[in-house]
Amino acid sequence: MIYDILELGHPLLRNVAKPLPEDLIGSTLVKTLIADMIETMRATRGAGLAAPQIGESVRIFVVEVDNNPRYPYKPAIPLTVVINPDMTFETDDRFDNYEGCLSVPNLRGIVPRCPIIRVRGFDGNGEPLDRTIRGVSAGTFQHEFDHLDGMVFVDRVTDSKTLCTIDAFRTWYEDDVRRKVREIEAAYRSADSDYA
Repeated sequence: MIYDILELGHPLLRNVAKPLPEDLIGSTLVKTLIADMIETMRATRGAGLAAPQIGESVRIFVVEVDNNPRYPYKPAIPLTVVINPDMTFETDDRFDNYEGCLSVPNLRGIVPRCPIIRVRGFDGNGEPLDRTIRGVSAGTFQHEFDHLDGMVFVDRVTDSKTLCTIDAFRTWYEDDVRRKVREIEAAYRSADSDYA
C-alpha cells in the first residue's frame, strides 16, 4: 500500500515517536507496515522514510539509495530497515549536506551532519542491528532519525539563505554538490563502514 506523505505543518510530524514494543518486532502487523513504508519510499523516490511521515508514530525508518533520480549524486545504500534505533556520533567532524524531504516538497537546504555514526537497533525481522555508517550516507540516516524525534531538516538549517527550490538547486548548486560528495566520500569512507 502506498501512503500519502504528511507534509510540513501536520502536527504528527512534530511528535516524538514511541518505541515499538519488543513483542511486536517481527510481527505480521509490523512487517506489513514496513513493506508499505518501503513501497511508499520507492514510489515517491525518497532516499528514506520514517514511520511518522505516514502517520505512524513509532520508531521505525527505512533507507535505500539505488540510482535515485531525486539524489543522483548520493552513494548507494542497500535497503535498510531500522526499528527502535539508537544513534551515536563517532567524530566531532561535520559536513554540509544539501537535503530535501518528502514532507517538505520542492525545498532543499544545507544541514550540518556528522560523517561517522553508529546505528544500533533491530532490523525488519527483529534481529539486532549494529552498523557504522560513513560519509554522505550517514547524513541520510540522521535525517530519518530526526523524524522520529519530531524534527524536519529545515529545523537544522543554519543559514536560511541556502534554502532553494529543487529546480534552483539543480540549476545552480548540484554540480558543486557532486564535487563535494566525492570529497566527503574520499575523506570518510573506509573498510570499517557498513556501506563502503
